Amino acid sequence: MGKVRMLVAVDGQSLNGDSAASEKARLADIAAHPDAFAKKEEALKNDEKHAKQMLSLLPKAFDFGAPKEEGGFLRIDFKPNPSYEPQSLEERVLHGMSGSILVDEQGMRLHGIEGRLPEDVSIGYGLIATIHAGSNFTTTRDRVYGNEWKTAMLDTDINGRAIFFKAIGKKEHAVHSSFKQLPDNITVPQAVEMLVK
Repeated sequence: MGKVRMLVAVDGQSLNGDSAASEKARLADIAAHPDAFAKKEEALKNDEKHAKQMLSLLPKAFDFGAPKEEGGFLRIDFKPNPSYEPQSLEERVLHGMSGSILVDEQGMRLHGIEGRLPEDVSIGYGLIATIHAGSNFTTTRDRVYGNEWKTAMLDTDINGRAIFFKAIGKKEHAVHSSFKQLPDNITVPQAVEMLVK
């Protein structure tokens, strides 16, 4: 049905007092209303599907360098393909990035991708939006069990401005670890109970 998450710290500080109570109340609400939880999670799955669609642009939107061996992985650098015409504002920003991907040689699976904007990307001559040079992202995926791969780390630092000089800013660092497979028939209330223990 989705991923049940529990916030345990903000900026390295453990939740306490009102923050901890608020998080427990949020989880209790999820356990009490699993259908509403499933509906929200469906929207997140659509976001993941969209991210996969964006990744499928890589072969068309970028030129790739020769693979280089690096610590059991293949590193492949990429830069914008000048002949590619971005079809959306989001594609325009993605197409402006240069970076590299790491591929697990054994399973031929994506282990990591990092991208950085070497120069500002202006949309509508900067009147609609500008994403500033230096904006970057890094994602690492690890094998967790069997042939399952999960996102282990996500780092995003995007800066810019939009219409009427509204600031655009997304700074996120998320680490996922201690993955374990659960029974397929686990219920949302059971998942919440496991988290709160």
